[in-house]
Formats: sequence, C-alpha cells, structure tokens
Amino acid sequence: MLRVDRQAQDVLTVRTAGHGFYDLTRDASSWLEAAGISTGLLTFFVRHTSASLTIQENADPDVRADLADYLADIAPEDPGRYRHGIEGPDDMPAHIRTMLTQTSLSVPVADGRMLLGTWQAVYLLEHRRAPHRREVVLHLMGN
Repeated sequence: MLRVDRQAQDVLTVRTAGHGFYDLTRDASSWLEAAGISTGLLTFFVRHTSASLTIQENADPDVRADLADYLADIAPEDPGRYRHGIEGPDDMPAHIRTMLTQTSLSVPVADGRMLLGTWQAVYLLEHRRAPHRREVVLHLMGN
C-alpha cells in the first residue's frame, strides 16, 4: 500500500499553433524529476473547454493524423450545424471534440518516472484553429 506523504503541483503552459497534438511528455518528465517524488500518481488536468488530453502512440505520426481526421469527421466545422457560434465556426466542434476525449488523466509514477508504455506519450489536443496559450495543471501525490 502506498502512503501519500508528499504532494507537488504546478501549471504547465503550452503555446499552440492551432489544431494538433502537442507532446507534454518531456516537460512533464522534467517537472517530475525536479519534484523529487519517487512513487505515486501524476494527474494532468487541462483548464479549457476547447482543448483536451490523451495518451497516444508516439512513434508513427500517421496515428495522430488519422485521429485528428476522425475527430474532424465526427465534429465538423459546419456553421449551419450548431446553434453556438459566437466564438467562430471552429468553437462548437472544439467543445464536442473535448467532450469525446479527456480533460484529465492520471499516470502512475515509479522510480521518479512516468510508467508510460514504450510507444506512449501524453498529448494536449488543440481543437481550435488559432494559436492559444493553454494551461495544464500537474498534480503529483506520492512519496
């Protein structure tokens, strides 16, 4: 049984250039190393309703391209399709894509490292066309 003796929290700022997958793994790993907690659980939480998080394949970029195409197909930018359009034609589809993915995820930590699989990385998904400044809260509990 793991006893939680320590916690650490920070906000990772991600500047996006529009639609796409942004790898958070390296920045989160560096923060994790500095936190000095060897064993525990790292939670990621994105503080936005038009961006999301995923753990996904990091070897073949075609996987991320196919996933982006699929999300675009199931939540297309079609201004005539949605009531909400105040923030532009890409906003409501971004909300739908966020609802279908995740706004938080947890990764186990051992020996001061995330226990991701060989081909896994943690990504922020930007669902809007324009560049944005996104905030991802990192919260680590452990010892």
